[in-house]
Amino acid sequence: MRKLDPVKHEEKRRDILEAAGRCFVRKGFRGTTVSDICSEAKISAGHLYHYFPSKEAIISAIAEARLEQANERFSRTTEEHNALGAILSEIDWTNSMSGASGLVARFEILAEAGRNPAMAEILQKHNRGMCRLLGGLLRKGQACGQIDPELDPELVANVLLSVLDGFKTVSIRDPETDLKKSFHLLKVLITRFLAPPSATPDT
Repeated sequence: MRKLDPVKHEEKRRDILEAAGRCFVRKGFRGTTVSDICSEAKISAGHLYHYFPSKEAIISAIAEARLEQANERFSRTTEEHNALGAILSEIDWTNSMSGASGLVARFEILAEAGRNPAMAEILQKHNRGMCRLLGGLLRKGQACGQIDPELDPELVANVLLSVLDGFKTVSIRDPETDLKKSFHLLKVLITRFLAPPSATPDT
């Protein structure tokens, strides 16, 4: 039996995920077929199934990779900034990734989760992971007096993620909206929301 090379295996797995991501952006989750992914990744269906048993498994792997990336970003920013700074840095990063194609892909996944139990489970698992990361930052901020100690970290994290998703629809609701000013207002809103009652945050 041929011995598996873990490095090459992981490289191919990553190649497939990147190919699938491009397909999902172009055609959406429902519109993308396994054949599309295989063509994009330049592999056979049998080869793809060696790495992932389904499209849902691919989406799950993409979500896990994004959670790992978020964890790395949080680790870096908490070393360089305070907890609130780390949260605002994550908002900056999220905003930089909210282009039209990424927006469509995100809403495709949200819509699919409403009718596909497997996708709903993936989305909910990813959301729980992000809430844990954000909740940890919020608790650090509360411990050092930067964030309102009366706030429930996990609940606030869930609300923040929903607010960020909603913010991405601003240009859809009104294409003439000044996105730069709107994004500044979003950060002001979040900063004031998180601030202790006696604090006067910079805007």
